[in-house]
Amino acid sequence: MDWINSIVQGVLLGGLYALFAAGLSLIFGVMRLVNIAHGDFIVLAAYLGLTVATTVGLHPLVALIIVIPVMGLIGYVLQRGVLNHTLGDDILPPLLVTFGLSVILQNGLLEIYSADPQKMNAGALETASLTLPGNLNIGWLPLLMFAVSVATIAGLQWLFYRSALGRAFRATSDNQDIAQLMGLNKAHVFGLAMALSLAVVAIAGLFLGIRTSFDPSAGPGRLIFGFEAVIIGGLGNLWGTLAGGIILGISQNIGAQLNPGWQLLAGHLAFLLVLAFRPRGLFPRIDG
Repeated sequence: MDWINSIVQGVLLGGLYALFAAGLSLIFGVMRLVNIAHGDFIVLAAYLGLTVATTVGLHPLVALIIVIPVMGLIGYVLQRGVLNHTLGDDILPPLLVTFGLSVILQNGLLEIYSADPQKMNAGALETASLTLPGNLNIGWLPLLMFAVSVATIAGLQWLFYRSALGRAFRATSDNQDIAQLMGLNKAHVFGLAMALSLAVVAIAGLFLGIRTSFDPSAGPGRLIFGFEAVIIGGLGNLWGTLAGGIILGISQNIGAQLNPGWQLLAGHLAFLLVLAFRPRGLFPRIDG
């Protein structure tokens, strides 16, 4: 039962990693942009959720009503005001700019909130659990995170392949010049893509802040988990990203079951194995 429990908990943890990765996958799929500051935006969302929850007195999950639009607005303004000017044939400028954003965010959060670890209080939700046959206990919070992750991925998949905005994303991704000739404003489309990415980041950040403690330096670690989930699943494949997060979560939990010090190492080894034998990921990008 210990092994079964580790696998089940790994699947549920994979839902959180998929939330980390979904925005990263979306941005790469639309703009071919790797956002080095992605993990720091997750931490920023966690701090915004903490601030809203403590000052207004809302439950952290209810604070999403405020944090999601705020993060979306930050994403749109950032893309239109800064990142659009770096996009082109050379991938180095956006990498350097997002690396600079990462440094700025970490130091800004350190200045405002200090280096002390913080955590959001979700009340009884944190400890409530569901008992299954075989004395298997599953927390309601991990179940909720996984359900929200699946719903978010499904929503993004529908938006990307079944809506007018999704058609604009795909057209601009395929050929920016032709999309411009057809009347699409690529700067606006890219801004909407980043806004959507950071809206997903807001959900990931709130769940991160409820699940564990965080501090201004926690961003790069979250970026690595998200990046590994994207690569394992396959670049540009949203359902593959969910599968990649689950594989990463299971690998980490099996490693922890073998030896508590092997948790992160096992996840990195799973990533390395996939990268060595399937460089395009387990589930290459699909168009429907």
